[in-house]
Amino acid sequence: MVADIVVFIGLWLFHLCSLLAKEQTGIDFSTFEFSCIQHSGNSLDICQYVGYLMRNNIFTELIKSRALEKDELRPLYMDFQATTPMDPRVLDAMLPYQVNYYGNPHSRTHAYGWESESAMEKARKQVADLIAADPREIVFTSGATESNNMSIKGVARFYKAKKNHVITTQTEHKCVLDSCRVLEAEGFDITYLPVKSNGLVDLQLLEETIRPETSLVSVMTVNNEIGVMQPVEEIGRICRSRNVFFHTDAAQAVGKVPINVSDWKVDLMSISGHKIYGPKGVGALYVRRRPRVRMEPLQNGGGQERGLRSGTVPTPLAVGLGAACEIAQQELEYDHRWVSLLAKRLVQKIMSEVPDVVMNGDPEQRYPGCINLSFAYVEGESLLMALKDVALSSGSACTSASLEPSYVLRAIGTDEDLAHSSIRFGIGRFSTEAEVDFTAEKCIQQVKRLREMSPLWEMVQEGIDLKSIKWSQH
Repeated sequence: MVADIVVFIGLWLFHLCSLLAKEQTGIDFSTFEFSCIQHSGNSLDICQYVGYLMRNNIFTELIKSRALEKDELRPLYMDFQATTPMDPRVLDAMLPYQVNYYGNPHSRTHAYGWESESAMEKARKQVADLIAADPREIVFTSGATESNNMSIKGVARFYKAKKNHVITTQTEHKCVLDSCRVLEAEGFDITYLPVKSNGLVDLQLLEETIRPETSLVSVMTVNNEIGVMQPVEEIGRICRSRNVFFHTDAAQAVGKVPINVSDWKVDLMSISGHKIYGPKGVGALYVRRRPRVRMEPLQNGGGQERGLRSGTVPTPLAVGLGAACEIAQQELEYDHRWVSLLAKRLVQKIMSEVPDVVMNGDPEQRYPGCINLSFAYVEGESLLMALKDVALSSGSACTSASLEPSYVLRAIGTDEDLAHSSIRFGIGRFSTEAEVDFTAEKCIQQVKRLREMSPLWEMVQEGIDLKSIKWSQH
């Protein structure tokens, strides 16, 4: 009798939870074949299972997740420099290697290893074809940060006995600058070249800075914050003529602009998967074979990837990177035209309606999908909060948690108040005209609203030169 009552209470609790869950999520749990509920009369099984559901908040979490899906409108995505959504075709290519073809690509004794190795080598060729390289020159890594670390530290340390000087610029990605600081602590001499007000490297200054003991020059292809594209081909020519290795962080350029490593005379190039509609957690490093680039590996182990990067290559991620590169090569021209069209539309709409807007970086020599605008007399963080319907950033995703003004903008000589008022708009393959129009309209509306609240804007409208004011210190 007691057992029957316990069974009844257990079933009643389960069905009550099921009804509540169905109301909130649309999932009918009562139809699920839970063996301990429907195929057992044991009261202990039922009570244990209901207790399990309650303790682990299974119903609660499902209700929360479905409620979020139903009620929360996600903002438009306009931050393609931070990351890109995975192309569905890339996911299709990856899925078989997540489920069916799971062999270790370095296992040489059975078919599981052979099929994974074949897929890995196909992906290596797809990456190489995108930059006009030899597949044997591609090393798989976990992303551009690792590739940058490998290039800078690896080359510098290998040639340390004869050459201990490295050159980079003040506007590089943080992982490049931090790698150089690590080398400085080890006794290397590092030169951080300033850039011109348009963000581009002064080629004459670069040539004058190269010394007999210079082993490496590292300059990124497309800047991740302001979108300027460096004269990489000219830099490569200078470095080759001076017998200095040239590394470029091309994470923001690969798959977006045509690249030929031989024409550019690049010796090392960093590539990231998630910047080209591929998976996160994978990238590649191009390492030239002739003239050969020698480097000290950062991690040791099984000697995979020509001994430069030990560790099992994750086949699904490598396949995803390869597929993303192949798609990018096929659609590069179309993507570039589409992104250019949308970028022009966005800038024209905003600048035609809002005065005192500055585009940071060179207006011509740039990748059009990365637009960095400074809105005078408006605080960038306030504008970001006001534009909650659009996913944007005020700088690099790697440093956006800091309230300090962007070091890239400071390096090009931007006033601190303008540097604080900058917003980065990222446009990509899947952006639409409607999204661009919505973003522009919201931006215009919010900038005007915030300026109406600003005493500085009011003073400017009255003709007061803010730079002539001597502000009192308290």
